[in-house]
Amino acid sequence: MKAPNRHKAIRIALYNHKGGVGKTILTANIAAALTSLGKKVLLVDSDPQCNLTSYFIEDSVVDNLLDESDSQQKGRTLWSALKPIVEAEGSFKLVEPYETNTRHLSLLPGDIRLAEYESSLNRFWDDCFQRRVSGFKGTCSLSRLVNECARKLNADYVFYDTGPNIGPLNRVILLDCDYFIIPAACDLFSIRALKSLGHKMADWVQSWEQILSLAPNDTYLMPGKPKFLGYIPQRFKIYGGVITSTASRYISRIEKTIFSDVVTVLHRVDSSLASKSMQGTQLGEVKDFSTLVQQAQKEGVPLSEVSNGLVDQKNQAKVSFQKIAEAIIKRVEKD
Repeated sequence: MKAPNRHKAIRIALYNHKGGVGKTILTANIAAALTSLGKKVLLVDSDPQCNLTSYFIEDSVVDNLLDESDSQQKGRTLWSALKPIVEAEGSFKLVEPYETNTRHLSLLPGDIRLAEYESSLNRFWDDCFQRRVSGFKGTCSLSRLVNECARKLNADYVFYDTGPNIGPLNRVILLDCDYFIIPAACDLFSIRALKSLGHKMADWVQSWEQILSLAPNDTYLMPGKPKFLGYIPQRFKIYGGVITSTASRYISRIEKTIFSDVVTVLHRVDSSLASKSMQGTQLGEVKDFSTLVQQAQKEGVPLSEVSNGLVDQKNQAKVSFQKIAEAIIKRVEKD
C-alpha cells in the first residue's frame, strides 16, 4: 500500500549498524555530489548524535539550535518538529530546513532529544497492531514530516543519516526509504556486522506488511519496501596507486557476505527488494581521506572543497563521490 500524496523525492539511507564505517561523511559528500549534477537534496540528521548537523553547521549555531529546540516558536530541529507527537499534543510541527553552504543542499538538523522520540516508537509500533490511529500517526510521523519538507523544497533526493544500531528509529527510517546503501569499512568487524543486517531488515519488512493489512483506509503509510541499491567499500589504504592486498581481500569478502546475508535474505522475502545478482552493486569506492575529512568537518564543506589540502587529494575525492552519485542516479532511473 503506497502512502497517499507521497512526494516524488527518492529516499535513501546509508545503513550499517556497525559504527565507524563513515556513514556521515559518505552521506554528506554523496549528497553534495548529487547537487553538482543538478539534483536538489534534503539531508535528514536522524541520528541523535547529530554528527551530520555538526558537519554543516558551526558549533555556536548548533548549540543555539539545541538550546531552543523545545521552543514552539524558535525550535528548528527534528525534535522541535516531532515533540508534539511524543507529548500527544497533535500533529508534527513543520520546521524550516537549514540551507547549507552548498547550493541546493538543505538539512533538517538533528537533536540529542531524538532519543525521546525513539523511545516512543515501540509504543506506537505496538499500537499499530491494536489498530489504534495514534499508532499509525506516531510510527509514520517522521516520514510525514520529511514528505512535507521534500515537497516544499521540491527535492529530488532525501538522504537520512542513521545511527549505528538496529533500534526502532532506524526501523522507521529504513521502512520509509525507497533504497538503502551499505557502507563498509575494510575490516573484520564490518564483515561480522553484515551477517545480521539482512535478517533484521527482513524482519522489519515482514512485520510492517502485517501492520499494513491492519491500517484504516486513507492512512498515510510508509511503503516498507527498502530496496538494496548497492554498497561502498571505503577508508582503505592505497600505495603506489593500488589498493593494498589486505584491503582487496576484505572487499571481496564484503561482497560475498552482502550477497549471502543481505541480498539473498531480502530476495527470499520479496524479490523486488534485491536482485539475485551482485553485478553493478559496488557503487564506487572511497579511499582513506583522513586529512581532508578533518578539514572538511571544520569548514562544513565537501572534501573536494576544503581550503587547504593537496590538490590531487581533493580532485580524487571529487571524482570518487561524483562516480558514486552518477551510479546512484543511473540505478534509480533504471529501476
